[in-house]
Amino acid sequence: MTTRRTRPAPRPPEGTPPPAELARQARAVLADAVRIAHWAADGTSTGAAPLAAQALERAAAALELSPAQVRSGWDRARLAGLIELHGDTARPGWRLRAWDRDESAVLRGWVALFDAWSLVHASPEGIEATAVAEAIEAVPQVLSLLQLSAGPVTVPALLDLLGQRVAELHEERCEVPYGPQEQPVPAVGRSAELNATLLDWALEGLASVGALTLGSGHATLTPLGNWAVWVKLEQICVAAQSPAGNIEQSAADMLLGCARLTPGPARAEYRAWLAARPVGSAVAELLAVARGEDALLRGLAFEALRVVGAPAEPVVRSVVTETPLRPYALLWLAEYEGTDPDDAQDVLSREEATWLWVDTAAAVADHGETGLLVRHLDSAVQGTVPALLDEVRAVGHPRTVQVLVALAAAHPDPALAKAVRRAAFQVHTGGV
Repeated sequence: MTTRRTRPAPRPPEGTPPPAELARQARAVLADAVRIAHWAADGTSTGAAPLAAQALERAAAALELSPAQVRSGWDRARLAGLIELHGDTARPGWRLRAWDRDESAVLRGWVALFDAWSLVHASPEGIEATAVAEAIEAVPQVLSLLQLSAGPVTVPALLDLLGQRVAELHEERCEVPYGPQEQPVPAVGRSAELNATLLDWALEGLASVGALTLGSGHATLTPLGNWAVWVKLEQICVAAQSPAGNIEQSAADMLLGCARLTPGPARAEYRAWLAARPVGSAVAELLAVARGEDALLRGLAFEALRVVGAPAEPVVRSVVTETPLRPYALLWLAEYEGTDPDDAQDVLSREEATWLWVDTAAAVADHGETGLLVRHLDSAVQGTVPALLDEVRAVGHPRTVQVLVALAAAHPDPALAKAVRRAAFQVHTGGV
């Protein structure tokens, strides 16, 4: 029994347009991207990224757009999940197929673009990547002020907040200047000028994706931007109020905290954790966990990446060459491209499926119950235990011996347990 009350569904701020109107505005922002996605999906172009020069010229002529507009629309279409690249071929994403009938798909596509604003708008030249990353990390606070103000906010006020947040980030990282500082005043001046440049860049980037409008010395959230910031703030509040609130935890601790949750609550935790972080750094942190030794966290990291959606696609696609991550990445991409999760396993080769079976068994052995490990035998693609053992020995997973020993200890059939122990010994000694 529990005394915890169900939290009522939150209501958007007064004046927020209904979903149909928000979707209409999102479609307007992405109109060129949708046209380019349809053109690319017709099979008349190669899907190389960036768009090949000849295809760029053909698209500009066919769509009556400038090359710059085509290039921008192409990038937006990819980031919003409207098109997907398969080698040198562009294919329609599931959002493009649902674009005219599914408001939720439209809004999710626009939010994916909103999350990737720093990729859409190139950062100023000559500025260190660290300074740019700090500005990106400070932008959620800037957006929160704009949302809470419910109207125009002056650029000086936003600049002051950005400077405060960057200073807090330096303090959190213990970036205190060491030794005597002979000329502190010029250094502060340069910092203020840098912050102003980065704030202008961030505001222009957010305006370019339709999240805000810029006036003379002030900025105002659009209805779309106001709604998106409210959604993210609400996710943070939900996580903070939940027993499993892991918003301030590292990726590894957050995933461990979600390990015992059912899929729905776990996804809510993932969303809240992601909403509190720049999408790029969150994806990088999740992949760093996935590369670790804990197989349970590897699987959970890719579950969290499913919540990220389109912004994670290029990074996930880039890790398919890493053997430990390849099966997870291939399944992620298959589901992202619209394959039914029940059929996604078909994208794996026999060897990849076997590797994944061992990796999952390692997660069960480390964190699960004995019965789960025995039942895990039924999920193997091989039809018999001898065939499974032959292929498990050949696949070369580093946890093979530990998995087979644990399975032998857990299985109630003495004959089968003996065969599994023999396989473990052969792997351990290098025998056949």
